[in-house]
Amino acid sequence: MRDLGARVGMKAQSLYSYVASKHEIYDAMFEQGYRELADWMSAGGAATDARSDAHRFFAFCVSDPVRFQLLFLRTLPGFEPSPSSYALAVDVLETMTARLATVGVRKARHVDLWTAVMTGLASQQIANDPGGARWERIVDDAVDMLLAHTGSPQRSRPTTGRSPR
Repeated sequence: MRDLGARVGMKAQSLYSYVASKHEIYDAMFEQGYRELADWMSAGGAATDARSDAHRFFAFCVSDPVRFQLLFLRTLPGFEPSPSSYALAVDVLETMTARLATVGVRKARHVDLWTAVMTGLASQQIANDPGGARWERIVDDAVDMLLAHTGSPQRSRPTTGRSPR
């Protein structure tokens, strides 16, 4: 709280007149992050292309490593999102699940596999090649493997504007 207070030009004690705890701040950041992810998903339009969606999700994740950790890694000891913030996260997952269903990924375990692989690639990029493209270059390979594994009728198409393999 002292660091935050210093950044905004206040004493740590004064911050508590606005928030009850650090966890309340984390919760606000968690909610904001999922609102940003919801906005990102709606900006993609109704048509779904697995590769484009995967690249956009990857870019969302690596664009803000701190937000990525808060949303997907549970790195803050003792922090649990409030019911309303968590409900927003569930809504985003349901929307993502519906988007995946349009490309043939319908089983819950396949959605879990999809999210694990995509967040795993983003995590590797953030941890081992920040600012680079090492794991971004294999997003298409991951999509192709996931679509083949899930029996999706969609065969992914090349994406324009991505990093070369």
